[in-house]
Amino acid sequence: MAPQRARPSHDEAADVQIIRSRQSQVGSLPVRRTLPQRGLRTVGPWCFVDHMGPATIDDAGRGLGVAPHPHIGLQTVTWLLDGEVLHRDSLGTEQVIAPGQLNLMTAGHGVSHSEEGTGRYRGPIQGAQLWIAQPDETRHAQPAFEHFAELPAIDVGHATATVLTGELDGTASPARRDSDHSGFDLALRPGDTTLPLRPDYEHALVVLTGAVQVHGTTAVPGELVYLAPGFDELHLTVDSPTRALLLGGIPLDDPVLIWWNFVARTRDEISAAHRDWTEGHERFGHVDSSRPRTDVDPPIWSKQ
Repeated sequence: MAPQRARPSHDEAADVQIIRSRQSQVGSLPVRRTLPQRGLRTVGPWCFVDHMGPATIDDAGRGLGVAPHPHIGLQTVTWLLDGEVLHRDSLGTEQVIAPGQLNLMTAGHGVSHSEEGTGRYRGPIQGAQLWIAQPDETRHAQPAFEHFAELPAIDVGHATATVLTGELDGTASPARRDSDHSGFDLALRPGDTTLPLRPDYEHALVVLTGAVQVHGTTAVPGELVYLAPGFDELHLTVDSPTRALLLGGIPLDDPVLIWWNFVARTRDEISAAHRDWTEGHERFGHVDSSRPRTDVDPPIWSKQ
């Protein structure tokens, strides 16, 4: 596990950093992975950010398909810009999500799920899959799932901010929140926008479409702009319509261990979860999917 970075004191020139994503593949969907990265493992409790697509679901339904797989110790946040996705999980949930809607799955002690095409939608697919590391108080608890057909949104400057989780300028999301963090979708129009920030949070701006100037630094899709704690405002300028996610939270006191789809604190927890999944333990239940479940080799330390 890579060590957590030192948390710098506030100095605007030093505390705004551009971090490039890396290309990856999740099932049949191309992604830009911006978290975790070497040197930046978490932003608050946000520990995983994939920008999915843009891609196309064709007439044969190809372009989206993540087979059943397990999770522990995290919440998954699914947010779409284009398309439709069918979520199935071991709780018995079958939920289609569309742009403007939020799926929030809490893994706790263990859950499994798949993300698939709906069988009826054809066209572009793009969005974000994010993980939030659960605190000790809830990470061993029972799994849960929430779907929100609508979320609150407010206009700030030349932006419309949809509150996915947490609160912005007095507007709060109804989504469950186990730790001190926030997440907003920003639809930015040409011009300048200033957003209020909590100075005790660290923040990340993830550009999904377009381009945005952040405190004099330009960021484009595939880039994450990191702001260390200490900022009480975020200044954004765009020349054309732009979409971005703004994620924030209290920096974690202790690093989390991320391996495959598991978020834990020790290797023993990871090894036990992998063993339970491989052996078909009831801990992860069953997903009613036609796709074969995903299996991987055990972590390297389990082979030693």
